[in-house]
Amino acid sequence: MLISLRQINKVYHMESVDVPALRNVSTDISAGEFVAIMGHSGSGKSTLLNLLGCLDMPDSGSYHLDGEQISGLDADALATIRNRKIGFVFQNFNLLPRTTAEENVELPLYYGLPMRSADRRARARKLLSRLGLEGRMKHHPGQLSGGQQQRVAIARALVNQPPLILADEPTGNLDSRSADDIMALFQELNREGITIVMVTHEPDIARFAKRVITMRDGEIT
Repeated sequence: MLISLRQINKVYHMESVDVPALRNVSTDISAGEFVAIMGHSGSGKSTLLNLLGCLDMPDSGSYHLDGEQISGLDADALATIRNRKIGFVFQNFNLLPRTTAEENVELPLYYGLPMRSADRRARARKLLSRLGLEGRMKHHPGQLSGGQQQRVAIARALVNQPPLILADEPTGNLDSRSADDIMALFQELNREGITIVMVTHEPDIARFAKRVITMRDGEIT
């Protein structure tokens, strides 16, 4: 089992008010699955994705990723897990605006195992070529379309060869054609064995996944 959650609870403290974000969430996600998490705003889906990505910690409950207990690890250990086991794809792409596409893709490699500059560049270029961006490697994000920027972001998520991709509304800023292209790419990556967990509020996007988890008021329904 790649992901195992048991009785996860998360409460945010807003001034004098406690806001429960997750309530006794338990679920498993096997290696090789493509799962969509759906729910209205405030349902807890983004909080759940942040916990899966080791960007936040639960108040109680247990989270095992690839057999390793995540809850209770220190910041350095969490950073190592994020770098080696998880690739992130965001709605707003989160690319560095003053660096080229290939430099954006190379970035995670600086935080992993030592690698020669030429090897980093070669790995980035191979991914960008695979994603149809052969002629855009030296372009900055502002010179790319939304769909092209998201492909750069996906290449960056893949560059460390993680077993898990977490995607937060990955088509939210794309037109329908670009969105379909990105989802077809996710399906292709999933067929190759990469586990994908995606947050979306769009049923047309969720249909690309193999399984849908629906959330409401912090609970899986």
